[in-house]
Amino acid sequence: MLKTFICIRCPNGCEVAVDTQSFETLGNLCPKGAEYAREELTGPMRTIASSMLVEGGDHPLVSVRLSKPVPKARIFPVMEQIRKAKAQAPVKAGTVLIPDVLGLGSDVIATTSVAKACPAVDTTSREG
Repeated sequence: MLKTFICIRCPNGCEVAVDTQSFETLGNLCPKGAEYAREELTGPMRTIASSMLVEGGDHPLVSVRLSKPVPKARIFPVMEQIRKAKAQAPVKAGTVLIPDVLGLGSDVIATTSVAKACPAVDTTSREG
């Protein structure tokens, strides 16, 4: 039986058919298509880009991504960990905010920087 996928590994977007018994592929223009189709059948992986709360920052959120893909079935539990976490300002782009999330071998990494918030200036009290 053939199962068809649209490969997302390169800009070609090949329609790749893979035999579910032999794992032979048809239609891929590069080796990445065959690899992608086989992976989709045996153990689909996904990466995540999201945002995380920041305490004490000049912005309330920092954008984050995973250092490597995780099993597709674990996306929602990983997102729950990201949703529960809070980074402390300042946050520098590239900082690992959650190492080895859920023991999956992937880190949650900041993709932007967030500076510490400047203290508020009280303009209501004036002397003189």
